[in-house]
Amino acid sequence: MAKETAKTVRPFGMSDKLGYMFGDFGNDFTFILSSSFMLKFYTDVMGIGAGVVGLLMMAARFVDAVTDVTMGQIVDRSKPTKDGKFRPWIKRMCGPVAIASFLIYQSEFAGMPYAFKVLWMVVTYILWGSIFYTSINIPYGSMASAITSDPKERADLSTWRTIGATLAGLVIGVGTPLVAYEVVNGNTVLSGSRMTLIAGVFGICAIICYMLCFNLVRERVEVPANTQKLDVTKLLKSLVTNRSLLGIIAAAILLLLGMLGMQGMAGYVFPNYYGSAGAQSTASLAGSVAMLVICAPFASKLAAKFGKKELSIVSCAFGAAVYLVCLIVKPANPYVYVGFYTLAYIGLGFFNTVIWAMITDVIDDAEVKNGVREDGTIYSVYSFARKLGQAFSSGMIGGLLSMIGYTQETAFDPAVTSGIFNLSCIIPAVGLAAVAVALLFIYPLDKKTVEANVATLQKRRGNA
Repeated sequence: MAKETAKTVRPFGMSDKLGYMFGDFGNDFTFILSSSFMLKFYTDVMGIGAGVVGLLMMAARFVDAVTDVTMGQIVDRSKPTKDGKFRPWIKRMCGPVAIASFLIYQSEFAGMPYAFKVLWMVVTYILWGSIFYTSINIPYGSMASAITSDPKERADLSTWRTIGATLAGLVIGVGTPLVAYEVVNGNTVLSGSRMTLIAGVFGICAIICYMLCFNLVRERVEVPANTQKLDVTKLLKSLVTNRSLLGIIAAAILLLLGMLGMQGMAGYVFPNYYGSAGAQSTASLAGSVAMLVICAPFASKLAAKFGKKELSIVSCAFGAAVYLVCLIVKPANPYVYVGFYTLAYIGLGFFNTVIWAMITDVIDDAEVKNGVREDGTIYSVYSFARKLGQAFSSGMIGGLLSMIGYTQETAFDPAVTSGIFNLSCIIPAVGLAAVAVALLFIYPLDKKTVEANVATLQKRRGNA
């Protein structure tokens, strides 16, 4: 926005925090639905093999390699409008992303030829994830740097963004299993028609949340359009040699493998191994409450005292240890398993709460080193990495389920369900342990370095 307009913008406050929260609430109405239920929907309702679904979801990420970075460049090179540089994209794209998500879950096509169902899944999934979700999520994530330049306020935005994601997880994770499953011949199965209805309702909710974000948030930091001539070679070199970016990318992919592994396997371990959709709902509720009551209030305080990197290493290592114990104990009661799930969720929750503030740290670090601020480009690369993590998680889960012999016919075979339980512990344990290792050995932005970068940029801008 223009400088004279920026002077009239109200100070940073609760409206911005709530608005930014609603932005991620809107994102996750479609993102969490996809990561938690899409694989289950296409294996159990549409009758497509788990390995095929997972493979196709991974293949779609090659499209994202182009669309994410392209969108980042579009955002960086766009000129600010009266509504700011990033906010207008939220208003433009909220409708298309919601419609595309709804189209993914069309159960009336379950009786169509196999090839048609696979094609429908690929086309709708790419439209949602690679085109429309990209075009709203990258401006939204990049916008944090324009809302405020204060590190503490950015950490607050990160916390409130996580609160939004947690509330969405609460609604989707708790409500969906209670509505979407039905008992048929003594078995708990997913209802296709109910999933279609749920996807439609969530799409409407996403639009409402996006518009609340657009109306409540304001951009204060002037981010001029990047007018430098695009040099792809130079751009790629700066990205692949950016250790802080590579470190956060590695950690993000591994986090999503662990977190989405937990959420994705919950759709199998609770109904198939434990025979309890209610326990799945309880697990989502307990995880969400733990995020809101423990992680959200204390993450920014602990990060300010010890450092975001330092906090994240310890918390992820704790989550991995919890699942290792669960694998050894192998509880027979589903609600004991819920207890392990909740403790592990607290472990990953601290990192997941501060990770958005860590992205602004990476952007600051790149500006210190290169002298150019590229919020959209860096965030788009990070966003692409998160999508890779989502896709790898789905592909991994689909492939591993196929390896243990999971099909519609063997879904309740004791040997298969035992394998489901083992996977539900091993996947997040390995993923969270790997996050801690990546942050420890690759990601360089400890507390001291972040504070030094902030001081350097303040001096350059004459704010010291």
